[in-house]
Amino acid sequence: MRVLIACEFSGIVRDAFAKRGYDAWSCDLLPSERPGKHIQDDVRDILDDDWDLMIAHPPCTFLANSGVRWLFQDSRYMTKELRWDYLKEAANFFKELLNAPIPHIAVENPIPHRYAIELIERKYDQKIQPWQFGEPYSKATCFWLNNLPPLKPTKVIPRDQIKQRVWKEPPSKERWKRRSRTYLGVAEAMAEQWGSYVKSKLSSNKK
Repeated sequence: MRVLIACEFSGIVRDAFAKRGYDAWSCDLLPSERPGKHIQDDVRDILDDDWDLMIAHPPCTFLANSGVRWLFQDSRYMTKELRWDYLKEAANFFKELLNAPIPHIAVENPIPHRYAIELIERKYDQKIQPWQFGEPYSKATCFWLNNLPPLKPTKVIPRDQIKQRVWKEPPSKERWKRRSRTYLGVAEAMAEQWGSYVKSKLSSNKK
């Protein structure tokens, strides 16, 4: 079973699938942070390469609800007009992944603002938190799913043990990388639940 983890440089999700015996590859413009099967390229160039499952993590900078206010005012880095252009570009890339010729797809992003949803033309199918998967952190994550079931929580952390790690990250050049990495508990759930689901579908199709 061939699995593509799009827009991943950490190798976390890829390795969760690989250790279960799947032919899992990550793809990103950046090199992989750890050894493993990785394609350093534009993922759009390999979407037709006979994948059975894709999990994609497209950039969220211009899609996330946390930055919606900057669509209506200039920042010190960018005009609002340019930000709208980048929003449309990001939404188009998101749609290319969501509509890729792959039978089973999950696209992941933070909670989007309403303009992103309008451009993507589809609301997310599921919203999860790391603390539902054994990770004591709060970071709402949304999934758009094609032919995949919602993830089921694996280990719910008590509310008084949950931390706001994302918002407390100190400023640095590496901050965006730390914030974008998938939590291991979530990656393991993806590999176990979605991997088993797609594998069973492939077995049924061969009968």
